[in-house]
Amino acid sequence: MIDLYTSPTPNGWKASVTLEELELPYEAHPIDLSKNVQKEEWFLKLNPNGRIPVIVDRDNDDFAVFETGAIMVYLAEKTGKLMPSDAKGRSLVMQWLMFQMGGVGPMMGQANVFFRYFPEKLQSAIDRYQNESRRLFEVLDRRLGESEWLADDYSLADIANWCWVRTYKWSGVPVEGLPNLRRWLDAMKERPACRKGVEVPFRMPSMTKDKKAAEEFAKNAQKSLQT
Repeated sequence: MIDLYTSPTPNGWKASVTLEELELPYEAHPIDLSKNVQKEEWFLKLNPNGRIPVIVDRDNDDFAVFETGAIMVYLAEKTGKLMPSDAKGRSLVMQWLMFQMGGVGPMMGQANVFFRYFPEKLQSAIDRYQNESRRLFEVLDRRLGESEWLADDYSLADIANWCWVRTYKWSGVPVEGLPNLRRWLDAMKERPACRKGVEVPFRMPSMTKDKKAAEEFAKNAQKSLQT
C-alpha cells in the first residue's frame, strides 16, 4: 500500500495519475497548502523541502519518496511499467520527463505566479513566462508530429507533461496552431486513469469557468508565495 500526501495541483496529479495507471493500491491524504500543513514538522520528516507530493511505501519499510520525477520513476521501477528496461528506451523517457521538470513545469508555474497570483501585474514578466511556455508547447507539438506519444510508447513522460499542459488556460498560454499537441491532449483525457488521477485528492472546479473558485484559489496561492 502507498500513502500519497498531495494536493490538487499539476505536481500532485503527476503522482496520482501514475498510481492510477500502474493500478497500485494507495490512500490519498489531502494536504491543505493554504494552512501550510506542508511546513509542519511531521511533513518535513517526509520531505525536507516542504512540498507536495510525497509517497510512503508501506510495503518497503515505510520508505518515503519526494520530488515528482523521483516518485514516478520509483513507482515505474517498482512495477516494471511505464518505463522501458532497455537503455535507449529508458533514456528517451527520462529526456522528456526532464523536459517537463526543467522546462514546462517551472515556466508554467511562473506564468501562473505573474498572470494569476502576484498582486502587481508585471506585464514584462507575464509575457516572458507565457511566451516561454508557448515555445515549449511548440517543442512538444513538433515531437508529437513524429510520434503518437512523447517517448514512442505511452510512458511517464506523457503523464508528467500532460498534468501541466492540460492547465494551459489557467497559465494564459494559447494552444491554437498546435494540432499535434491538441490531438495528444484529447487522447490523454480519454484515458480512465488520467481522468481519475486528476480528481485526487478531490475534484477541483473548473477555475477558468468558475470565477469565485478562481478568486479563492488565487487568494490561497498568494499566501503560499511567501512560504
